[in-house]
Amino acid sequence: MFLVKKKTEFYDLFIQSADYFHKGALIINEVMRDYSDADEKMRVITDLEHAADDINDKIIDKLNHTFITPIDREDIYAIANGLDDGVDFLQGTLQRTIMYRIKEIRPTALKMSELLIEATVEIKEAFSLLHKLQHREKKILEHTANVCKIESRGDKLYREEVARLFSSEHDPVEIIKWKDILEYLEDTLDHCETVADIIRGVVMKYA
Repeated sequence: MFLVKKKTEFYDLFIQSADYFHKGALIINEVMRDYSDADEKMRVITDLEHAADDINDKIIDKLNHTFITPIDREDIYAIANGLDDGVDFLQGTLQRTIMYRIKEIRPTALKMSELLIEATVEIKEAFSLLHKLQHREKKILEHTANVCKIESRGDKLYREEVARLFSSEHDPVEIIKWKDILEYLEDTLDHCETVADIIRGVVMKYA
């Protein structure tokens, strides 16, 4: 039992980190639904970011003290930092939403936050299967493919909303605010695809 647990410790930490990424997406979505308690949500996501940092530190520390790793060391390092950076992106999105004192949430921002929930669910599912990648290769790749499809939908929403901003919004300050927030939402979705690409690379290498 000890040996089995030892073999899955990295994967268990990946799952924890992916869960923090998903929880961060849920927080962003809550703010996009109800901006009134954004300041409180900022405190929650800050705590989440610290917890994600702790998991990342655990992974790196374990990497430094493990002679034989289940997958290549550079892949473990890339996964750890990729998931941790995802929470940072979400925190940055919320920081901008609060900093700009948004008067009203744009519907497209809400839709993009919903896509972030979808994407992080797929990432969580992929990581839950990674320790069985030789037997679950197809399913893992389905999850990573879904992330790419979600990112494409987000990219389309982003382009359409920015075009709408410049054509219908007359206040240049509002344009600047929302373009920045939307850009951060899109960057976070892009980052979900980056994490999915890392997973795909691991599967291709070891399946």
